[in-house]
Amino acid sequence: MSSFVVALDVGGTSMKGGLVGRSGEIILTDRRVTPRDKGPAVVVEAIRSFIDELAVTGGGTPAGVGLAVPGLVTADAALYSANIGWRDVPAADFVPLNVPVMLGHDVRTGGLAESVLGAGRELSDFLFLPIGTGIAGAVILKGEPYGGTAGWGGEIGHIPVFPNGETCACGQIGCLETYASASAVGRRYSARVAATPATSGTPTSLATPASSATPASVASPAPLAVPVTAEQVAALTASGDPVAREVWDDAVEALSLALATYTLLLDPSAIVLGGGLAEAGRLLSDPLAERLQSRLTFREAPPLRPAVLGVRAGMLGAALLGWRAAGVPDAGATWPLDVLKSPRVA
Repeated sequence: MSSFVVALDVGGTSMKGGLVGRSGEIILTDRRVTPRDKGPAVVVEAIRSFIDELAVTGGGTPAGVGLAVPGLVTADAALYSANIGWRDVPAADFVPLNVPVMLGHDVRTGGLAESVLGAGRELSDFLFLPIGTGIAGAVILKGEPYGGTAGWGGEIGHIPVFPNGETCACGQIGCLETYASASAVGRRYSARVAATPATSGTPTSLATPASSATPASVASPAPLAVPVTAEQVAALTASGDPVAREVWDDAVEALSLALATYTLLLDPSAIVLGGGLAEAGRLLSDPLAERLQSRLTFREAPPLRPAVLGVRAGMLGAALLGWRAAGVPDAGATWPLDVLKSPRVA
């Protein structure tokens, strides 16, 4: 058996790939742009080329290939992705080599990595919640990601938290993702500032602040010329900007509602927070933990933990899939944590 696998994490904007040895050592990493604007067939071909380049760089045929992709996924096929546009692509179509291959959902694959190698290493049941451009969760049950009957499990971002709230891109009303994703935090702050007369260099609050129960929507928001990022909103919140604090509070409120529901249904050992918004650290985790506990009046809330693998989670999870495809079902169980300090994915 070859001494390495090819691991590839395919996102809507970039693909993060690498070669990972049987003992977990990251031999090399690389990155490519995902050419989704050129259509799904071009993306599939770009994946094939990237895998081939990685294998050639490794100096031999890999033992297997692990591939984390967005959308509706089985181990054998990428069934559908709204972001990329493909439908019913067999796993073998992504790989130009005659080697075993296994596909995984991008967020669930990241959750697998956090389970085997990261923040959930000693936990059997937890929620991995990366909060980025969108919000999707990886439900980890008995150490393995759970996708549900048809692969839609973990879509916590589309739990309606405010029934009379804003319309989500999915068509539902008041989804968690509409208030608490990193993109939503930046968008909502920009819209409020654009709709608010400025009396000084610092944006002022809206005349009617959002309540803690149901955030107020902004009618026909006019986006700022330069969009504001969630990182900027976090910094403004920490500095006391009133508009930023309202938007941040809305996000915390939405998260507490969704996570209280999740906790009551599945009783996780912990909730592992990742993604861009979680990089705010205690600015997010402290009020969220307090708000979550206040909703769970008769029981203790599960602890909130920061994810530890960062942008490497998807690629490392794909490596685990690659070794599983190669017939090593317990891959990662004995990998020392210091292997994760190997070359980082940019």
